[in-house]
Amino acid sequence: MTKPPLTLWLAAPRGFCAGVDRAIRIVEMALEKYGAPVYVRHEIVHNKYVVDDLRAKGAVFVEELDDCPDDRPVIFSAHGVPKSVPAEAAARQMLFVDATCPLVSKVHIEAERHHENGLQIVMIGHAGHPETVGTMGQLPPGEVLLVETPGDVAHLNARDAAKLAFVTQTTLSVDDTAEIVAALQARFPSIIGPHKEDICYATTNRQEAVKAMAREADAMLVVGAPNSSNSRRLVEVGARAGCTYSQLVQRAADIDWRALEGITSIGITAGASAPEVLVEEVIDAVRARYDVTIEQVETAQENVEFKVPRVLRETA
Repeated sequence: MTKPPLTLWLAAPRGFCAGVDRAIRIVEMALEKYGAPVYVRHEIVHNKYVVDDLRAKGAVFVEELDDCPDDRPVIFSAHGVPKSVPAEAAARQMLFVDATCPLVSKVHIEAERHHENGLQIVMIGHAGHPETVGTMGQLPPGEVLLVETPGDVAHLNARDAAKLAFVTQTTLSVDDTAEIVAALQARFPSIIGPHKEDICYATTNRQEAVKAMAREADAMLVVGAPNSSNSRRLVEVGARAGCTYSQLVQRAADIDWRALEGITSIGITAGASAPEVLVEEVIDAVRARYDVTIEQVETAQENVEFKVPRVLRETA
């Protein structure tokens, strides 16, 4: 039986960003240097395939420091942690390695600097997301107010409307965030914003590629985990940019083929914590059903690299 023809649009850039790549290398290097087990507080990045792979190599994933023994190394995830976590680890004389993405650390430093200047912080982010929890936990309770939507801005109870600054989670929708920033600036004209966009380069680049791809593709598959903020934003951005069907899949087995019946083109991208091997798996699954022609949609090139902490670069 002849396979129907299909154009496969591949977004570039897609998949791993420099912060995710660094975090995974940190766990692997810690296992090499200290041996197994190495404990990791929270999923190192939000991807089941990556976490399972590291677990097989000897990483033990826990939710809290209480679940770690004092005598084994512990790694903090790429999303960042509240200040209380390294403080507790130091008090217990634990060996800990911080895998917080440097672009998340930049937001932490920014929030602290504004706090030192007497400003209260407004954080644009998702309640309960580990990055939001980590950033808000850099300052004492009440010093960071959270907003998730433009509507939340109207209910903000600021200490002093003239002494405010805002920061954002690094993995948000660029367009949604712009709407919230506009609402903040309308209500608090003197609010101070970041010197440079807090939403990271990788999030922005992947969303731009999806917007370009949405103009070409009948449907879109975003490879990523349900708890990955940046992956879920890619689904929303694709739908908003005109791609009538936008689906999040962890693995090829998750693809809803019935929903794709009758289409002639599919766009594929991957969130910043999804490895390329999963993209290849999805492409192979599409090839099995269609006569595929691959086209690339490239909107940026990335050559960012972050060093791992010195403690892991030093030989034992």
